[in-house]
Amino acid sequence: MKILVTGAAGFIGFHVSKKLLEHHHIVVGLDNLNDYYDVNLKIDRLDQLGVNSDEAKTFNQIVQSKSFGKFRFVRMDLQDKEHLSSVFENEKFDIVCNLAAQAGVRYSLENPTAYIESNIVGFSNILECSRHFHIKHLVYASSSSVYGLNKKVPFETSDFVDHPISLYAATKKSNELMAHTYSHLYGFRTTGLRFFTVYGPWGRPDMAMFLFTKAIINNQPIKVFNNGDLERDFTYIDDIVKGIVQIIENRYSDSYNTDELYHLYNIGNSKSVRLLDFIETIEKALDKKGNKEMMPMQPGDVKRTWANVSGLEKDYNYSPSTPINQGVDKFINWYKDYYQV
Repeated sequence: MKILVTGAAGFIGFHVSKKLLEHHHIVVGLDNLNDYYDVNLKIDRLDQLGVNSDEAKTFNQIVQSKSFGKFRFVRMDLQDKEHLSSVFENEKFDIVCNLAAQAGVRYSLENPTAYIESNIVGFSNILECSRHFHIKHLVYASSSSVYGLNKKVPFETSDFVDHPISLYAATKKSNELMAHTYSHLYGFRTTGLRFFTVYGPWGRPDMAMFLFTKAIINNQPIKVFNNGDLERDFTYIDDIVKGIVQIIENRYSDSYNTDELYHLYNIGNSKSVRLLDFIETIEKALDKKGNKEMMPMQPGDVKRTWANVSGLEKDYNYSPSTPINQGVDKFINWYKDYYQV
């Protein structure tokens, strides 16, 4: 198939693009390479996909990979509807996997406009292009943050989620509603995935795994919010990618309802890990204790996340298999190699 992956220089988008290429699909990767975090990390991910760094920095120019014959990259903003429409018209995609978004809960408190432009306007353009250029299936990223202060665990997609506590969460819930509307009105399949705390090699520098590892190695204090009384459903990147690729390739079980055009799933590890236990796992892997600086709860944060992934298990035989200690070891090995520690 020919597949558009937006956010292809991002953490999840890079890994998904690589796996799709390994499965011999034709992939066009799109990313605006914004500076929310270190652009060099994004460029280095693209280098792994054979994209020349200098060529990648030019807007709206499609760049051919040097090592993957079936991969091309284009730097583009989703808000740029004119150029986005041109890409859809020229490429004639079968599937769109929209992983591009302005990420980060806390940053949405500082720069809300970035979230409206990328996550609302940008996603609207993706929906419009999918509609007009007859995309068979749109797979898109939502987030566990939509559950807000939900106290019932594990979180289920049937739970009431009309009380988000960050603008980031509100934009992701909006994406789900917009996708539902387009599936209903225009008759194409959409599948939303609520991601739960993804970590692993090539991860984002603003995420806990990265921040804690960097701080411990550099003898800096670890900021532990809510005095450590937090739990997260930490999910290793390979388990996430496996689920996404199964959905894109439409490898579903007999229980999958093909009559329904709109689907929504949790995708996580289906286990909730105490933050302090997570930090201890990192300390063991590094053979070094961290200096914990206890902090109050941050605005927009939630106390606990835990995914019920039974829907994905039933429809796609999804089964996360990476234990937390193994995933942490793999990340730290990558981190030491990448930063030459």
